[in-house]
Order: sequence, then C-alpha cells, then structure tokens
Amino acid sequence: MDVFVQLILNGIMLGSMYAIIAVGLTLIFGIVRVVNFAHGEFLMIGMYAVYLLSKHFGLHPYVSAVPVIVLLFVVGALVQRFIIQKLLNADEHIQIFATVGLSTALINLALIVFGADLYSVESPAVRQSIAMGPFTVLVGHLVIFACAIALVAGLHTFMQTTPLGRAIRATAQNRNAAMLMGVRVERIYIISFGLGAACVGLASALIMPIYPVSPTIGTYFVLTAFVVVVLGGMRSMVGAFFGAMIIGIVDSLSGYYIAPDLKEVVYFAIFLAILIFKPTGLFGFGRGTE
Repeated sequence: MDVFVQLILNGIMLGSMYAIIAVGLTLIFGIVRVVNFAHGEFLMIGMYAVYLLSKHFGLHPYVSAVPVIVLLFVVGALVQRFIIQKLLNADEHIQIFATVGLSTALINLALIVFGADLYSVESPAVRQSIAMGPFTVLVGHLVIFACAIALVAGLHTFMQTTPLGRAIRATAQNRNAAMLMGVRVERIYIISFGLGAACVGLASALIMPIYPVSPTIGTYFVLTAFVVVVLGGMRSMVGAFFGAMIIGIVDSLSGYYIAPDLKEVVYFAIFLAILIFKPTGLFGFGRGTE
C-alpha cells in the first residue's frame, strides 16, 4: 500500500510540472485560437536562458525565473505580432504549418548555437528529498507543485477580477462583440500569447535544476502537455491543472505496474479515447477561458 501511495504522490508532483506548461498552452489556444506547436521550443529557450544566467552570472535557477519570464513574454508577444497576427484570418492548417515551421527553426538554431550536448545546472538543495512520514518528495517537486497551484489560482483571479482579464475573457468568448465594445483585440492577442509563453518561462526555471536541456527537450514535455490540454478541455486552465494531475498519476502508475517504456502508450490511449468519446474534454465547456 505504501508503494501505491508513493506512486500517487510521485504522479501528483510530476503532474504539477506538466500543469504549468499546459496552462500556457491552454491560455494561447483559448484566447488566440491557435494551436502553438512551438510551445515546447519556448520551454527550450527558457531552459537555455536559465543555464546561461547560472553559468555567467551565478544566478540560482529560481532567481533567474524573473528575467526568463520577462524574456519569454517578449518572445511570445513578438511571435504573435509578427507571425500569428498576419495569419489570423488564414486557414487553420496555415497557422499550424507556421508554428511547426517556427518549432523546426528554433530546434535547428539551438543545434547550431549549443550543439546536441546536454547542459545542466547544479543545485543540490533542489534535489534533496523531504520525508513525509513513510514517503519522500524532492524539494524541487514540492516547489513546482506550489508554483502550479499559485499560477492557476493567480491567473483565474486575474481573469475574473481585473479589467484586462475581463477584456481577455470577452475576446475569447466573441472577438467581434469585444471589438464593438471597444476592446483592442489585436493588443489582447499579443498580451495573451505573451502570458502563455511566460508560463513556460516559469516552467523552464523550475524544471532546469531537475532535467538537463537539449535542443529537443521541448518535444518531450509538450507532447504530454497536449494530452493534458485535451483532457482538461482545451480552454479551461483549471481543467488543465486537474488533467495534468491525472496524466501525472497515470504516468507514475503505468511506469511501475506495466513498463517504463510503455507509459506513453497508456496516456496516449487515454488521449485518443477522450477525442473519440468526449472531444470537449473532462472539464470542457463552451467558448472562453477560465
């Protein structure tokens, strides 16, 4: 029984890591209505930025979260302004090709600049274990879990209570109606894309002490994040959080009880089942983002 509970605990910690990435993906899709296949490469940029800040300026990865979040917000805003904005009225497959092309370009740029080697940041305190009765949890995983809850709660409060948040929700629900009410929709799209990328900036600072970075690191995380987003309902940030918890637990249990090499098969089977039987996701709802 202790092993089972430990696996559940490990799954929750793993799910919190997926949640931060998936929330940014949900934010972009729910508002801009674009599936960003370069989301994983935003994570890769952030992780390389954390590595460089640690190597050249001695910043702890958690301290580097602040400049990296700002950097990724700017990157996301620029991508929206100069690439996505010009394709908003194009067919959806054109938008998909654009983000896939951006993803490929960023991976190859990283290969040119950094090569295919793995780079990591030494942070022994983050890798220490904390005993919780008969169970153990890494300090880094606890920090990620706390940040995931704070991020979802903060974004939900921001969307519900601030004028900008209400303008973002109005744009997500009906772009034309929002324009008639005086909302500057193009500005909202830029801010929303930037916020989605900034979430990945936070994730990169939290993940870097645990995982090494390489040009293809984003693919590993973002594929699971897509499963989480579909499971959570595509436009629900709260749904993305709980969907990430479910996928994290499934990952942990299937890796132990079935086989580590087959755990992806299990949650991608769940992904296909959700698409077939409940396309709106377990926590899906109508238009808009919550």
